[in-house]
Amino acid sequence: MTLLAVKSMINHIKESMLDDIDRQNIYSVSEITREIKELLEYNIPTIWVQGELSNFVHHTSGHLYFSLKDQDAQIACVMWKSRAAALPFSPQNGMKLNVYGSVRVYEKRGNYQLDIVKMHPVGIGDLQLMFEALKQKLYGEGLFDEAHKKPLPPYPERIGIVTSPTGAAIRDILHVLNRRWPSAIKILRPARVQGEGAAMDIAAAIHEMNEFGAVDLMIIGRGGGSLEDLWAFNEEVVARAIYASVIPIISAVGHEIDYTISDFVADRRAPTPSAAAEIIAPDVADLQNAISTLRNRCASAATREIVLLREKKQRLQSRYAFRRPMDMTLQYKQRADDLFHLIYKSTQHRLTACQHRVRHNISRIQSAHPKHILNRGYAIVQKSGGELIRSAEQLAPLEEVNVYLAQGSFSGAVGRLTKEKSFFDSETETETS
Repeated sequence: MTLLAVKSMINHIKESMLDDIDRQNIYSVSEITREIKELLEYNIPTIWVQGELSNFVHHTSGHLYFSLKDQDAQIACVMWKSRAAALPFSPQNGMKLNVYGSVRVYEKRGNYQLDIVKMHPVGIGDLQLMFEALKQKLYGEGLFDEAHKKPLPPYPERIGIVTSPTGAAIRDILHVLNRRWPSAIKILRPARVQGEGAAMDIAAAIHEMNEFGAVDLMIIGRGGGSLEDLWAFNEEVVARAIYASVIPIISAVGHEIDYTISDFVADRRAPTPSAAAEIIAPDVADLQNAISTLRNRCASAATREIVLLREKKQRLQSRYAFRRPMDMTLQYKQRADDLFHLIYKSTQHRLTACQHRVRHNISRIQSAHPKHILNRGYAIVQKSGGELIRSAEQLAPLEEVNVYLAQGSFSGAVGRLTKEKSFFDSETETETS
C-alpha cells in the first residue's frame, strides 16, 4: 500500500469518527490507539530509512534505543537484544545510518517507532562533522590549552549562573548549592539554551557577567538532550566568549556522556549541572566537622600543655627551695652577714695599713725637712741674691753671704776659700790620724 492509500484511510477514519460522535459512539484511548497501530503496522511495509544517530542508549537489558534524524524531523527507533548482539560495529551518536525495519506503535505511550531489523553505517552525520571541524580549529588556536585555564576559588561568595530559568538545570544547581553552601549568593542570568539565537544569548550572558564583575565564578549549562538540543554550546561564538572570560567558568552541559566544545574551552568541565554545583561548593557540613575537629585538637593540645605545666610546677614545688623557703631565706641572710663581716675586717685591715704607711711617710718627710738638718749643726748659706751655696767654687773672696742656723742667722764676707777640700775630707783625715 502506498502512502496515498494510507492518507485516504486516515481521512476515512476521521469521517467515521465524526459519524460516531454524531451517533454517540465514542472511542476510548486504547481503542483509537489500537486503530492507529493497525493502520500503521499493517499498511506501511518494512522499509529502509537513512538518518543520523542521536540519543543513543544501550540499555542494561541489551536493547538499543535511539533516534534517527535529519534537518527537519526525527523518529524513535528500537533494536532488540537478539538483533543488536549480531551488529558488527558499535553505534555512536553522530553516525549516519541506513536502517531496515517496520513501523510499530508503543501503546503505553502512544508513540510510534521503527523496530529495527538491521542497520549499516553510512558515515558521520553533518552535525558531528561540524563538531569535529570546530574542535580541531579551536584546538589549533590554543583555546583548549591547560595553561590558559583559571583555578576555581575554593570558597566562592558570589556564583553566577547562565542557564534557562525554567529548566531542570537551575533547580538542580540551586538545590545542591543551598544544601552544601547556603551562604553563597546566587546570581542568575537567564539565557536561551536551545534553538535559534541560543548561542548568541549565551555568549552575551558571559560578556554581561564579566562586565558585572561581582561574581567569583560562573556556571554555564543545561540539562541533557540530543546533539542538536545541546548544539548552542558547540557554537564558536560561545567558545570564544568562554575563552575571553576573566571569571573562571565551569561548563555543565547535558549528561555525563555528553561532551561539547564549551567543555573543552571552560576552566573546568562538570558531567552534569548538579555535579558542577558539587564541584564549586564546599560542603558546609564538612567544614563544620573540620572546624570541630580542629577545635577538639586545640583543646586536647591545650589540655596536654596544662598537664605538663602542672607536673612541672609540682616538680619545682617538691624541690628543697620551695619546701623550705624561710630556711633558705635565713641561710641567705646569714651568708650576707658573713660577707659583710669579711668585708668589714678586710676594709679595717686595709685602713690600718694605709694609716701606718701615712705615718711612716710623714716621719720621713719631717726628717728630711731642712729645720731638722739645721738642728744637727748644719747651716744654709745663700748669696745676697738668694742663690744657695753648695760649693766653694760659687763664691769669691770678700763676697757677702747670709748664713741661716737652727737658731738665728748672720751675714758676713767670705774670707779664705779652700776649694780642694771639704769639711768631710778634713773630718776623715782627723779620724785616720
